Amino acid sequence: KVEPRFDTEATKSLGLTNLIIREKDHPRCDVFWNNQALGTAALKDQGLLASYQGSGYQRIPVEFKDPEGYWTGFAARLRVYIANTDSYKLSYENVAETLTGPLDRVAIAKPLYGTTLSHFTILCDAWGIEKLQEWYQSLLDRGIQVTSGNSSVKNLVATDACMLGYTDTDDYFVAVDAGQPVTALPVLVEEKALLIPNIVAIIKRTKRQKQAEALVDYLLSAEVELELSQSQSRQIPLGEVDWDLVPEEVQKFRPYVKQAYPLSDLVKQRTLTLDWLKSEYLK
Repeated sequence: KVEPRFDTEATKSLGLTNLIIREKDHPRCDVFWNNQALGTAALKDQGLLASYQGSGYQRIPVEFKDPEGYWTGFAARLRVYIANTDSYKLSYENVAETLTGPLDRVAIAKPLYGTTLSHFTILCDAWGIEKLQEWYQSLLDRGIQVTSGNSSVKNLVATDACMLGYTDTDDYFVAVDAGQPVTALPVLVEEKALLIPNIVAIIKRTKRQKQAEALVDYLLSAEVELELSQSQSRQIPLGEVDWDLVPEEVQKFRPYVKQAYPLSDLVKQRTLTLDWLKSEYLK
């Protein structure tokens, strides 16, 4: 029997990450299923995870797992620009031009949490913290709409309150399923896609090691990756699966698996980015 504990949409997995840190001397959690690789990697650096390299670990490409087995990724979302097709023609050229002008019709989620935090961490790695800070301040100065989460960005764009936004493929597909006039284009940083996998890890000193290992192997199986690709969120398989069983709308994102920005060595950048954002938003 699995007893899950969930986080909120607004705080994503940051709340659970902090809870695991607080409970480190007497952990209640056995397995942490996170949607943010960088938060889980930070737990590894604090000595809170147990290494495990089972059958599931073996089937996942090296780009999406810790080399020592402390965490493993599976079934990813892709960071995308989302646009309203009634008011905007989405292309990289048009996005670049739009981002140089007034941004009152452009939306982004608050970067303190979730995949927007991962996005900003990657920009910190690629650009350095000072350029990232200048870039974000420029967005704010030009009126970008900062929302509570990616789903809010999707709603603003789908209803044409905004013409363009930053979100993830899972939220984009919610709008598609609702028949709303949206399209999407992967966000690229230094020609690399921002692929955000699910992450699973075993908590150190769990009293249910064997059960934890069994759950981890199940979550990292081809069966689960296929199920997630066929789910409403249309997540992208990372390990070997029968791609004929993957929905066509997910198959088009397959090439980005080999074009993903590496996430395995960004803990320092995440800390730097998060400390800055906390100073901005948690005053």
